[in-house]
Amino acid sequence: MASEEEAAAAGKLERFLQWLQVNKAELRGCNIKYCDQNKGFGVFSSNDVSDGVLLVVPLDLAITPMRVLQDPLIGPECRAMFEEGEVDDRFLMILFLMLERLRNNSSWKPYLDMLPSTFGNPLWFTDDELLELKGTTLYRATELQRKKLLSLYEDRAKGLVQKLLILDGDLEIEVCFEDFLWANSVFWTRALNIPLPRSYIFPQIQEDQDIQSSLNHDSGVSQSDISAGDLTDGKDEERSKVSGVDGQSNETVWVEGLVPGIDFCNHNLKAVATWEVDGTGMTIGVPQSMYLLSAEKTPFQMEKEITISYGNKGNEELLYLYGFVIDNNPDEYLMVHYPVEAIQNVPFADSKMQLLEAQKAEMRCLLPKRLLAHGFFPEGATSNDNNGKGKAEKICSFSWSGQRRMPSYINKLVFPEEFLTALRTIAMQEDELFKVTSFLEELVGSEGVRQPTDTEVKTAVWEACGDSGALQLLFDLLQTKVMDLEENSGTEDCDTELLEKAQDVKNVEQCESKDTDEPGHYKLISRNTWSSIVYRKGQKQLARLFLKEAEHALHLSLSEGG
Repeated sequence: MASEEEAAAAGKLERFLQWLQVNKAELRGCNIKYCDQNKGFGVFSSNDVSDGVLLVVPLDLAITPMRVLQDPLIGPECRAMFEEGEVDDRFLMILFLMLERLRNNSSWKPYLDMLPSTFGNPLWFTDDELLELKGTTLYRATELQRKKLLSLYEDRAKGLVQKLLILDGDLEIEVCFEDFLWANSVFWTRALNIPLPRSYIFPQIQEDQDIQSSLNHDSGVSQSDISAGDLTDGKDEERSKVSGVDGQSNETVWVEGLVPGIDFCNHNLKAVATWEVDGTGMTIGVPQSMYLLSAEKTPFQMEKEITISYGNKGNEELLYLYGFVIDNNPDEYLMVHYPVEAIQNVPFADSKMQLLEAQKAEMRCLLPKRLLAHGFFPEGATSNDNNGKGKAEKICSFSWSGQRRMPSYINKLVFPEEFLTALRTIAMQEDELFKVTSFLEELVGSEGVRQPTDTEVKTAVWEACGDSGALQLLFDLLQTKVMDLEENSGTEDCDTELLEKAQDVKNVEQCESKDTDEPGHYKLISRNTWSSIVYRKGQKQLARLFLKEAEHALHLSLSEGG
């Protein structure tokens, strides 16, 4: 007998499939089915289709900024706020999701009922679960984002949604922060980058001018606080394109949006499907539509789950945005940064800040796991990088004075040159700073006829400083990173032991009164806790490995007089 949970899911699915059919969506070679409490619903193959088109959804069914602005009820109010810069395109969709969830007679109810009511990203963690992340980048980022979202809700979202509900005649509905948090999570976990024909977005010249001038206002809803913006760049990198578009419509405009049906595809590193847009209907017979296309060369096995790729993302980004992690993720990375505020405490801070700006130096770097395959200790490291992109860029290939030799280890150095440039400058001693000034005056003249280029400044800094100071500072940063990661939860081996003893459970409530550390017994932990341990274990592993690389490079640099 089906469980109560499965029965409820079956009822929601039946209503959603009817809703899709009414709105002219076509399931040509797939079905949508319930997986489990963690994954929710997924898309599965049903029958072979000769053209590989599995699912077709009219673009009019997608939730995009244009769709919100064209809504007959709230469109005029939202357009006024949009054009005044009160909301940006993302915030507009989050407001719409929040509003439609609360409305008594929402036409989107069959779709919204299919969506999770809670999420696995750290914004939804309990206080105890969040403590499992202490010492990681995600811990501080989550604290900051929670405060930011709460402030955004109180200052802007709450009043706006209440205003729109009154406009709709829903006078007694109470708005709460969880509604906003839910809508925010729905957007960030499900929105796709959709390549739309320009004529679809801007059917009239006046709308073109009005809307385009308002796109990308910053409402403060961005998730980019984490890793200083690195985690959400290129939100979805999957292969997508516009098909059958001609004439003036040939220009493509990328828009974020939710596409009911296609957004139930789960993630896999080896995606078996992509999505594309048919502007005229010449490709799949349905104009202005988005479709799911098989990427397989052979027909699917029956009931095979159809997955897409969310992009090559490390567990830090996957957990923060989507609420899941991948054990032994090949795209894992470590973020290292030098705090900008700390520069004020170093000697000659003002001069060094000027040099950093002149070099366009990076104060942070991402260290992908794949870099280790090119380093001093490649044992066990794997690289899916066949074109050399994983290697660090070389520093200057000549010496002005003839005294600075190219280091022997240059082809084994895995750390990005842009970051080492910043560290060389920060670690610079007084005599080295004088040398840099002299080199640059020699190059451009003491009168400063022209400004030196960033490459020329980098060359002068390397000539004066070499690598030892930068590598010592990098070693210190990585050692601090290791200590922060291990202070609250122990070493990588401790996490490995926890995972070996752990049995993932579907529901946090099941954990109560079942924890045990007795030999031979499993310790039941929540899904969120398991994800946290997998993520922090990977961070500890990378921190140790890159620390080893930095230590060896420092030793070589010192022995070569660098």
